[in-house]
Amino acid sequence: MTSPVVAEAATVAALRSVMLRVQQAAERSGTKPDRVRVVAVSKTKPISMIRQLYDAGHRCFGENYVQEIIEKAPQLPQDIQWHFIGHLQSNKVKALLSGVPNLAMVEGVDNQKVANNLDRMVSTLGRNPLRVLVQVNTSGEESKSGVDPSNCVDLAKHVKLSCPNLEFSGLMTIGMLDYTSTPQNFQTLSNCRTEVCKALEMDEEQCELSMGMSGDFELAIESGSTNVRVGSTIFGPREYAKKQ
Repeated sequence: MTSPVVAEAATVAALRSVMLRVQQAAERSGTKPDRVRVVAVSKTKPISMIRQLYDAGHRCFGENYVQEIIEKAPQLPQDIQWHFIGHLQSNKVKALLSGVPNLAMVEGVDNQKVANNLDRMVSTLGRNPLRVLVQVNTSGEESKSGVDPSNCVDLAKHVKLSCPNLEFSGLMTIGMLDYTSTPQNFQTLSNCRTEVCKALEMDEEQCELSMGMSGDFELAIESGSTNVRVGSTIFGPREYAKKQ
């Protein structure tokens, strides 16, 4: 059995390897490496592993489940920049925002109702404006959350013009069913950005693209991603509780 110390050292080494690969992919695409954010997705992983990466200098972490992020965040340093990733249910907005004061971004506003709830709750709690990405379903799979690409302009417009307590920061996608994206998914999101920026009279550099995960983050960066969400390549395979 691997000792915790050895496992933690391996996790730090894995993070450093990912950061190097990100830098090389950015250089290949003509992007400055510091323009690409790496979100270490710690879903199902213990606080000790997050703390190890924090101690190694990493500050940006992501979670997919509200219950998990509100349990972990209070036990870790307040200068962590937490990202909530994926579909957020409207009835969990209050728990998320009140439970994670240092929530930096919601990657996954996929309808007007959740945008409105986030906007109201940010105001109620007296928080600074919250950065959000609009989630686009680029693969057309019914199992995936996100707006249809044809509706992304309308939702982005709603967030930017009707939600004063939210800061529209860009677009995100989750790719195919097996969580691998294809160049077509990336191209679709990039096309959406062009349309959104034209409609909102925004500079494309001000509109982030969050795409790419453990299996395809280098390809995503080469396709213009500014935010990659890397979990198992850093932390190892996810550890789900066995169903009784």
